[in-house]
Amino acid sequence: MKTNKIFATAIVAFGLLVGTSSFAQMKEKTVEVGGAPMYPSKNIVENAVNSKDHTTLVAAVKAAGLVDVLMSEGPFTVFAPTNAAFAKLPAGTVETLLKPENLKMLQTILTYHVVAGKMNAKDIDAAIKKGNGKATLKTVSGGTLTAWMKGKDLYITDENGNSAKVTIADVNQKNGVIHVVDTVVTPKS
Repeated sequence: MKTNKIFATAIVAFGLLVGTSSFAQMKEKTVEVGGAPMYPSKNIVENAVNSKDHTTLVAAVKAAGLVDVLMSEGPFTVFAPTNAAFAKLPAGTVETLLKPENLKMLQTILTYHVVAGKMNAKDIDAAIKKGNGKATLKTVSGGTLTAWMKGKDLYITDENGNSAKVTIADVNQKNGVIHVVDTVVTPKS
């Protein structure tokens, strides 16, 4: 009888714990990306794996061995290219980058999309205004991106002159923020 009471109490407590966690996530202010809500209480990887629009990016991050880095405390600002952005690359580029012998190049390209620290769109906008229309962002790979505005749209330009438009800004994460971009940017080779 006493064991049944303890067991029943444990089940109720577990139910409350799970329910509270789910309820807490339901109350979070989420942004939908790739058909999935992005929870500010989850890290970059935990959210990205649920986006149908970022399967190529997730596969590349896994192949590059960067999962643990993007799950770490950070914070990071990630300019996350969509599958359509990767599809704009010349035919065979993604497949070539995913080969083990191109690991270093893949890591460099992926970390070129990452800036240390958390920069929401308003922070980037403030830096652009301070820089008289342009802001230079130092990437984790050691390169630079130039942020600028065209009307109300935020863009980043790589060291080769290619520009990416931020299509969804301020997707807050536990360890930073994601800005979805429509083009893969690349460092100077």
